[in-house]
Amino acid sequence: MAGTSTKSTGGPVGGGGVMRAIVAWSLNFRFLVVAVACALMAIGLSTVRNTPVDVFPEFAPPQVSIQTESLGLSTSDVEKLVTVPLELAMNGMPGLTALRSTSVPQLSSITLVFSDRTNLLHARQLVQERLSTVRPTLPRWASPPVMLPPVSATARVLQIGMTSDTLSTVQLSQLAYWNVKARLLGVEGVADVSIWNERPETLQVQVDPVRMAARKVTLDDVQRTTSDALDSGALQFSTGAVVGAGGFVDTPSQRFQVAHTLALETPEQLAKVPLEDQAAAGRTVTLGQIGTVVRSNTPLIGDAVINGRPGILLVVEKFPWGNTLKVTAGVDQALKELRPGMTGVSFDSHIFRPATFIDDSVHNLLDSLLLGFLLVVVILVLFLFEWRVALISLITIPLSLTAALLVLHLAGATVNTMVLAGLIIALARWSTTPSSTWRTSCAGCGSPGGSARRPARGSPPYGSSWRPRSRSAARSSTPP
Repeated sequence: MAGTSTKSTGGPVGGGGVMRAIVAWSLNFRFLVVAVACALMAIGLSTVRNTPVDVFPEFAPPQVSIQTESLGLSTSDVEKLVTVPLELAMNGMPGLTALRSTSVPQLSSITLVFSDRTNLLHARQLVQERLSTVRPTLPRWASPPVMLPPVSATARVLQIGMTSDTLSTVQLSQLAYWNVKARLLGVEGVADVSIWNERPETLQVQVDPVRMAARKVTLDDVQRTTSDALDSGALQFSTGAVVGAGGFVDTPSQRFQVAHTLALETPEQLAKVPLEDQAAAGRTVTLGQIGTVVRSNTPLIGDAVINGRPGILLVVEKFPWGNTLKVTAGVDQALKELRPGMTGVSFDSHIFRPATFIDDSVHNLLDSLLLGFLLVVVILVLFLFEWRVALISLITIPLSLTAALLVLHLAGATVNTMVLAGLIIALARWSTTPSSTWRTSCAGCGSPGGSARRPARGSPPYGSSWRPRSRSAARSSTPP
């Protein structure tokens, strides 16, 4: 009894024809493919080094922050006199999607959120134009509104602690403001440096209301006299806070410039200054008679404790386009250059350091890459016993990772922990693919009974024309 026989056409299924054409073209132009792969590796390795690295991607839309100091104003006064006029001036800006404000004693803070398509620098220019129009309407004792530098979504890139066994907190504040902060702002990528527990030293007249009432002295008189005597002041209470022109004196042979020099430098000297209104009335009342004149710091808003000791905390923030690793390395180099000139001052740059977390993530990726190489080699050797296939896999893994990082760099994206986690997952998935693919492609090949066996070297499936037969074809060709 003759049995019927059917043949499997082995035609393309789905996208098999396209893949077969790509493989055939690659084999025909294999030298071109190798050259393109080498060029891709070279370009990728040279470009990836400049790719920004951060903990999280830049997920925040363009934002502009405005802060206005208002000495002596309560929360309600700040809201009515400073915050509301600024909000009215900023409303209706192109691309503005949200406007948030916060009013606290002596400070107004406004954040403007723009759409994702808005250019950040263009938005800052528009805000600056609006600020110039609203500035004359603010109270004269309010400082000019300040537009803060643009910072990334994660903002803080480093926190540095300053402590000393020989210097006071006031002296540390002076060093932090005049030396350390000025140097760190010169590091590429640093947007701003905030100083916590800063205590700027000033001459203060701490008035006593009882003694003022006994001598019939008003607070306005004390402020006017103090401002004129010091020729400076945060409030600029009178015209004495403005340094005038010094002028010059001519001689037959040269010209001498006249410079104003502050005559009062100690609290004792300031305490002997008489009050102007009292002197006009024929009475001599000094500042020391209506209060205590001391050298102290302004009232603190916050404090800082470094490793259980009082100190100064420097918070370093970076630009949205800054590279966390490069900014951290630049700050470390700046601190290294400052240490020889600051004897007795200790710096601790490991209080908050995202660069350490990024370094650990990169090292974990490299460890996973090496482990993936070893797993691929073991799997391919155990299942295929073919060194060529193992070599192709070892070349494909780094080439794929390089291509992925190159695409991210060209798209303007940052390499962050989420990207690194995705690459590790993809690498783990790739390392388990060869064995499962081999088992799937060999199902049904071998003897008519359907048992799979590995073909001999040089025979199908190593040949390019081999196609696996379906089980139905194998059963139908078997004689009864």
